[in-house]
Amino acid sequence: MRVEIASTWLELVDGDITAQEVACVVNAANSRLAGGGGVDGAIHRAAGPTLMEETRRRYPEGCPTGSAVISSAGELAAEYVIHAVGPVWNGGQSGEAEQLAAAYRRALELAHEQACASIALPALSTGAYGYPVDLAARVALGTSIDFVSEHSLPSLVRFVLFGGGAYGAFAAALEELIAARQDY
Repeated sequence: MRVEIASTWLELVDGDITAQEVACVVNAANSRLAGGGGVDGAIHRAAGPTLMEETRRRYPEGCPTGSAVISSAGELAAEYVIHAVGPVWNGGQSGEAEQLAAAYRRALELAHEQACASIALPALSTGAYGYPVDLAARVALGTSIDFVSEHSLPSLVRFVLFGGGAYGAFAAALEELIAARQDY
């Protein structure tokens, strides 16, 4: 699925985030930036050991939930990896939506600050952190739409989703958001 918002293409694809040829890839990081499973593990394996070495050196204190930091991309095709830390789902009454939106917003800000024309993002917090994918999709896409409506870069925002369930949830959320807004 692909839609144009302002001067940005917003895409949804089902695939492998480590194989994306974009300026920056967003990693679903933990707050210690310690590597892990899921998207985080896949990105670290594909990027090679220099990714972990750089994040340990540059960010010894890690990264707080709801924020993001940037590094080089090691052996990935991208130039940068943006390590975004989403919240653990606690039933939705502990500020999870705000923290998730903040993590996506900061990732997009970092891409914009580095003049990245393209970015690939995962469904943050929806794996081991347990955030319901349909709710996460609305936050992720709403935050992204708001950001690109105000900025000229990135010109391509690609959500790389793993599996039909995630893709379906993001596609439904995107259709809802487009129907609700008539300014693009």
